Amino acid sequence: MESMIRDSNLAPQGMDKINWVKEFMPVLNVLNAELSQTKPLAGKNLVITMHLEAKTAYLALVLKNAGANVTVTGSNPLSTQDDVAAALASQGVKVFAWYNTTAEEYEKFLHKALDTKPDIIVDDGGDLVSLLHGERSDMLKNILGGSEETTTGVLRLRALAEAGRLKFPMIAVNDAYCKYLFDNRYGTGQSTWDGIMRTTNLTITGKTVVVAGYGWCGKGVAMRAKGLGANVIITEINPIKAIEAVFDGFRVLPMQEAASQGDIFVTLTGCKDVIRREHMEVMKAGAIMANAGHFDVEINKEHLTALAQTRKTVRKNIEEFAMTDGRKLYLLAEGRLVNLAAGDGHPTEIMDLSFAMQTLAVLHIAENHAKLDNKVYTVTTEMDNRVAALKLKAMGFSIDSLSSEQEEYLHKA
Repeated sequence: MESMIRDSNLAPQGMDKINWVKEFMPVLNVLNAELSQTKPLAGKNLVITMHLEAKTAYLALVLKNAGANVTVTGSNPLSTQDDVAAALASQGVKVFAWYNTTAEEYEKFLHKALDTKPDIIVDDGGDLVSLLHGERSDMLKNILGGSEETTTGVLRLRALAEAGRLKFPMIAVNDAYCKYLFDNRYGTGQSTWDGIMRTTNLTITGKTVVVAGYGWCGKGVAMRAKGLGANVIITEINPIKAIEAVFDGFRVLPMQEAASQGDIFVTLTGCKDVIRREHMEVMKAGAIMANAGHFDVEINKEHLTALAQTRKTVRKNIEEFAMTDGRKLYLLAEGRLVNLAAGDGHPTEIMDLSFAMQTLAVLHIAENHAKLDNKVYTVTTEMDNRVAALKLKAMGFSIDSLSSEQEEYLHKA
């Protein structure tokens, strides 16, 4: 089966991108050196559905070097980089992805990936798992298990598991300390503002930023907005997270009140209709809406379109919606993940941690699948600690260790 990409001539440019990130991913480099020798995934078919840019590509090559037959497809229509897709294909990885896929193409590529009869999957958002539990249940007999990268996907997995419908073991990499403490917080925090600022070319300082959702991603975006000089408002449904935001120094308001005050809105909840008609009706002229949650459902685009008298693209990844009262509201990147659809995603050094966790999760499934039940597993403490230790060493830091007497003191009855 041949890869389906835009232009194979872009491969050299894509390889330059992959080689650049490789220089700044020391933990993956250590694992790559080790796994290239031991080949623990020899003969295994592996499908990765993720945002297909350079860091993901390097993960795919590490897993290929570990012996796997790797197939990659994109997890978002706007986040695939065509030169990186071409580079991966040139390295013997099957690729079904290109930038700006239609809904039909996106679905077709997922099916093409599953046609390779994967033993292990790496999912990002849960679309692969959903297909395997629906119209592609014909492939279930091959699946040993897999891993999930993001909060939205883990929520979908847990819903399947709680309903007793999950058909194979999955590891919630998103819930690993070395993922959410860094990727969700610092990665999303920086990359979201990278995407917004490079797209709009506007200042953040002095503006009122409304952050919807104060999970780890919301914390990161709010922290970076504060650091850029913004006045930050948090909206939440969880009272514990809301009081945490208050103690962190932010104002907390219902979205209906925040809607009339915000200059920039960023949604990071994993839920739908976070910003909808009644909020858009009271927004300031010039308000900018962006989403950093996995799916493009957090800002209701149907409501926005219905309210608008006219709409047009005024700058790449910025669509203007002119209201009947003369206000103009702006939506970035079609309401899709702004940090990837309008940027390069999380910083390379951050994804070194996350993708090292993904690599260890895949190895764990390959080695232990016979002992695993059909449920959602968290990453083991040993895996988390190994990634953290490798990263510290690469950054030139060392830490203390317990003496035997201290160990005995801490564990005595």
